Amino acid sequence: MRGDLLRLFGRASAAVGRLDGVAARLQNTGVFLWTYVRKEAVLSSQIEGTQSSLTDLLLHESGQAPGVPEDDVEEVSHYVSAMMTGLQLLGTELPLSLRLIRRIHAELVRGTRGADKTPGEFRRSQNWIGGSRPGNARFVPPPPDEVLPALGNLEMFLHDDALPPLLNAGLAHAQFQTIHPFLDGNGRVGRLLITMMLIHDGVLQAPMLYMSLHFKRHRQEYYDRLKRIRTHGDWEGWMDFFLDGVQSVAHAATDTISELDQLVSEHRTRHRRRLRARGGSIYQAAAAQSNLAVYDDVCEHLVVTPSRVAASTGISPPTVRRVLKDMHEQGMIREVTGKARNQVFIYQPFVELLDDGL
Repeated sequence: MRGDLLRLFGRASAAVGRLDGVAARLQNTGVFLWTYVRKEAVLSSQIEGTQSSLTDLLLHESGQAPGVPEDDVEEVSHYVSAMMTGLQLLGTELPLSLRLIRRIHAELVRGTRGADKTPGEFRRSQNWIGGSRPGNARFVPPPPDEVLPALGNLEMFLHDDALPPLLNAGLAHAQFQTIHPFLDGNGRVGRLLITMMLIHDGVLQAPMLYMSLHFKRHRQEYYDRLKRIRTHGDWEGWMDFFLDGVQSVAHAATDTISELDQLVSEHRTRHRRRLRARGGSIYQAAAAQSNLAVYDDVCEHLVVTPSRVAASTGISPPTVRRVLKDMHEQGMIREVTGKARNQVFIYQPFVELLDDGL
């Protein structure tokens, strides 16, 4: 390995280690994992041309109408499902394998615009990228009869421990994109593969590192670097690009997670102080606990309605509406319908921090 590439690998590894450490110290890892999976789903899908924002996805998941076509949001929603399915299977039923990749692909494209492209099945026909036919395409992957042998080699490489896991993940992603084994969804599955490998190899305890932000911001260079592997065998140039992205994305994720954790802590503290300042029997311990439960529910779901919070927490609807009104007046949440009835609230400061890159 070149000296400068070795140094870059060291910096990237240190950045990932710092991110993993910050994630492990979070008071509520589940909330941050839930939101970060959705941010990655939006970013990865945007690379493929969908227009959904994080807010659109959150509105869709809460049963509200998004501001973009439903098909776009459905594709992002299926990415979330594919990610969670992969993580669950990886930890319980399946090893890191072609079977796992097929299950992830099936979950990703089934019921979406790619549903007619044999979900969960490796291709048996030729595909290509760009152009109207292989003769004028930007890239033509291997022919169908070479797909399974190439995937067999890739599967063996997934468990090759000759190189550090971070390098393996970058090399495997490029291999997967070159094989392009599905008729649709290869880019998204290839990006999910990075996360699965890092979790499987113990580099990350929780899936908080997502390369889609780097690939989106440097989309043309991403394609050019992959192309140079195929045309010039420039694997080191690709790993320069990949490791630089790991380092920058890990630093950004660490900063964002710290900011989100601080935001939640400050809002909980402000909420408690506001309750204590009011005093009176209505704000005794049980009532204060109910108020904090409403805030915690908003923090967990980001987009809420009074009726859903009441059902989720078991707190009376009048109390929920009063607490949400108070949070709205403090600027913690924003009402998005403009109506007096059937209101929908979004935890706007939290979502704005996550929106970097979207």
